[in-house]
Amino acid sequence: MQTVFKTDKEFEEFKTWTLGILHDNNIKDLCVTFTKKDGTNRDMRCTLCEGRIPPDKHPKTEGTGGSDSGSAVRVFDTEKQEWRSFRWDSVTKVSFNL
Repeated sequence: MQTVFKTDKEFEEFKTWTLGILHDNNIKDLCVTFTKKDGTNRDMRCTLCEGRIPPDKHPKTEGTGGSDSGSAVRVFDTEKQEWRSFRWDSVTKVSFNL
């Protein structure tokens, strides 16, 4: 996949913006579309808003929810009710409602 970002700075700004909306309680139905390693596309409804994550699914240790390794980010899949991750360079679309 070819990136749409012209510079590393633009890519970093996109990551910062996306993490911000993942944490924003006013954002509804956030959907990240990305290409999986097997080449298929996936739409994942996800969040990092603590209030939308069931208490029994909260990270056991501080800082593990939404961890950003640089190449991937861990998020809570609101449909599967489990933690999942996606690679930043595989994201093709981010959509949401206010």
